[in-house]
Amino acid sequence: MTRVLIAGESWVTQSTHIKGVDSFTTSSYVVGVGPLRRALESRGHQVTHLPAHLVPAEFPSTAAELADYDVVVLSDIGANSVQLAPAVFERATPGTDRLATLRDWVTAGGGLLMIGGYLSFTGFEGKAAYRNTVLHELLPVQLLAEDDRVELPAGARAEVLEPGHPALGGVTGDWPVLLGYNRVRPRPDTSVLATLGGDPLVAVASRGTGRAGVFTSDCSPHWAPEAFCERWDGYRQVFGGLVEWLAG
Repeated sequence: MTRVLIAGESWVTQSTHIKGVDSFTTSSYVVGVGPLRRALESRGHQVTHLPAHLVPAEFPSTAAELADYDVVVLSDIGANSVQLAPAVFERATPGTDRLATLRDWVTAGGGLLMIGGYLSFTGFEGKAAYRNTVLHELLPVQLLAEDDRVELPAGARAEVLEPGHPALGGVTGDWPVLLGYNRVRPRPDTSVLATLGGDPLVAVASRGTGRAGVFTSDCSPHWAPEAFCERWDGYRQVFGGLVEWLAG
């Protein structure tokens, strides 16, 4: 059993309704971690979900806290949310660089997976901002300096380059189409296992005694349609394989 912490994959939406001269606002809370959580739990893994709004206050800040997990997954959660604890951002009190702590934990034997989204890698308008952090050099890919999103509204299929790699979980056959991804560049020491649009989709690398990996598209809509994340058996194999390989 692998102990997995998934940080992110939730959001709050606020809408303004205008009806003539009157208006009102509604809010909703959405959790997108369901497909990934079900896939990992179906393979016997223990999953803890830290929603995006709790990440600033509750993301692990010490190696001892990270030791409760084998793999940390960052999915659609920007670097600011991880780095800026309330004491730092609201009270100007020096604290811990939690991304540096995460980097050191990985090189000492932990596993890290970053999954794509509007607030992953460089992200929408550069707001994910991981390129400016110490975590950048840990990732098996180089991040762009500009908005790195590639929208594929007509859909595109992954090209698998290393089908026998254990991090792909033994998946076979064509993958369902994906609707977008974050564009990244491979590093020389990286194994690119699958591409999308000619760019890395799945890539992994060893880091010290630990391992790091990326899946540059999404694990839930909109980039991952239901045909990919809900109705395809390969979804469980791919993400299960990634987590198991990263856990060593």
